[in-house]
Amino acid sequence: MKDAFGRKINYLRISLTDRCNLRCKYCMPEEGVNKFLHDDMLTLEEVFEIAKVFVELGIDKIRLTGGEPLVRKGILGLIKNLSSLDGVKELAMTTNGTLLKDYAGALKEAGLNRLNISLDTLNEEKYKAITRGGDLKSTLQGIEEAKKLGLEPIKINTVLIGGFNDDEIESLVGITEKEEIDIRFIELMPIGQAATWAKEKFIPTSLVLDKVKNLVPIPKEDISSPATYYKLPNGKGRVGLINPISCKFCAHCNRIRLTSQGKLKLCLHSNAEVDIKTALRSGQDLKKLILDSIEKKEESHNLDEGKYISRNMNQIGG
Repeated sequence: MKDAFGRKINYLRISLTDRCNLRCKYCMPEEGVNKFLHDDMLTLEEVFEIAKVFVELGIDKIRLTGGEPLVRKGILGLIKNLSSLDGVKELAMTTNGTLLKDYAGALKEAGLNRLNISLDTLNEEKYKAITRGGDLKSTLQGIEEAKKLGLEPIKINTVLIGGFNDDEIESLVGITEKEEIDIRFIELMPIGQAATWAKEKFIPTSLVLDKVKNLVPIPKEDISSPATYYKLPNGKGRVGLINPISCKFCAHCNRIRLTSQGKLKLCLHSNAEVDIKTALRSGQDLKKLILDSIEKKEESHNLDEGKYISRNMNQIGG
């Protein structure tokens, strides 16, 4: 499945819910989210039906996101169904890790292949502040449980925030010296209600290279990956830099997103959406709709003029 610019689209990110047990400042409003009516949301059965169509069209990597995907009831059954689809080479999840201690074993048994875990600080008080009440210990316990059960490779996603965690870069990079864990630093994106705040706190990922001089670049194996990887000499893990703002990777974008309300987003930084849920429920030809939509995928995003998207990150799935 290719778009109008010849890019192979093989990666689908599915947001299962916009709800979360945390309230990260760059992701969702402090007051939480309004509860949607049941009919406004895709059922997990519908998610599976839509995913089957995408896999038939060439999607071979699926990532489950939220909000926090582990707060969605029935998720283990969905994972088991998705993992059984012929053609799915990788089934992954992005989570804040707070529920992993209890879920890791069941996730692996259901067929989940790998995890990305969001973690912006190693300081308990700072973690509580950025998540508006979260407990760092629960996330660290979740990471340990995932490691123990072999749910690897584990990638930790750290959003760089000026004046908040730029003083922890060396400590976070240090994890990769003895652990087979990738630490990926991601530039803060101006999205939704947090757009102005994010713009004020923005720092480029190049700061990581300024602070840790002995990082060695690693040849890029997958050009569609947004991360550029480095490692410490003799380090077991890698350090990734993801630069959606300072250095776009649109030319090799291979991903699309399905929101929990059944909207297909072709670009994270665009307000344009395709109503897959209504099409499914009205019996439309989903394959044709998807292929026609892929043809309209944007060549690149442009944030230079302050045209930020209106949805919050928890509503999109990252």
